[in-house]
Amino acid sequence: MKNSVDWRDLQYFLAVARGGSLSVAARAMGVDHATVGRRIRSLEASTDATLFERHLRGYALTRQGEQLLATVEAMEHEARRVTGRTEGGFSGTVRISALEGFGNFFLASRMGMLLAANPELTVEMVTIQQIVSLSRRQADLAVTLTPPTGERYLAEELTDYRLFVYGSPAYLAAHSPIHTPDDLTGHAFAGYVEELLFSPALDYLGELGIPRRAVRIQNSSIQAQKAAVASGLCLGVLPAFVAESEPGLVRILPREMSLSRTYWLVTRRDQARTSRILHLCNLLKRSVEKAEARSAFMPPV
Repeated sequence: MKNSVDWRDLQYFLAVARGGSLSVAARAMGVDHATVGRRIRSLEASTDATLFERHLRGYALTRQGEQLLATVEAMEHEARRVTGRTEGGFSGTVRISALEGFGNFFLASRMGMLLAANPELTVEMVTIQQIVSLSRRQADLAVTLTPPTGERYLAEELTDYRLFVYGSPAYLAAHSPIHTPDDLTGHAFAGYVEELLFSPALDYLGELGIPRRAVRIQNSSIQAQKAAVASGLCLGVLPAFVAESEPGLVRILPREMSLSRTYWLVTRRDQARTSRILHLCNLLKRSVEKAEARSAFMPPV
């Protein structure tokens, strides 16, 4: 380092690293964005390092910035320990990228636990159907169906989950009975738009042998597919924990027509041991373990 580092500059650095932009950091710090920018430039001059890459979507940490973040978060944690604030107490913004089913039907209702433990923390949950880049800090952690390749990421199995064919009582009463998989011929299904399947793991219908011509209602949302099934328009292949949030949906041929998938918890390897990420991952894993104990993700066939 060329000069001594101002601790206040490090606080601004934390705010930008966690918020991803000058404007978010400015709101967190109660100043204008020009002040934040000036503090970051001062810190980069003091450390003789480029800490952020500037791009249209905001500020992304460089490798030097990532190394500094780990150091500063360790300093922050130690300061909290000395002052007696060892449980939670994180501030700023944390962003979680999750597939829509997991995010909307499991994670969203459990954010209260994280917020209660961290009253100064803001949680952003991104459930758009695409791969969100951890490397560009578009998210702090991700829940995915396919673990990423490469040494930059750390992926661990979060939970398995089971899927079945579902229909509403009204649909089943109005259509021909289904006793075998062959009886599904001629029935309409809801499913994903084929060109928008960003992961082969989402091709539930194809794996079960349902022809694409049977997918009469196509969209990019599992929530919309569930709504179509619940309204009696069609059948659909849904995760059990998603479908069974809708009272009355009936599993069809559960022994013959079921699938299993795995959710993976993904972090950047160089951030996986920081206090914020550890805290967040541990809370998420504890929530999943409680649901697993009730067989919410893997109900018996």
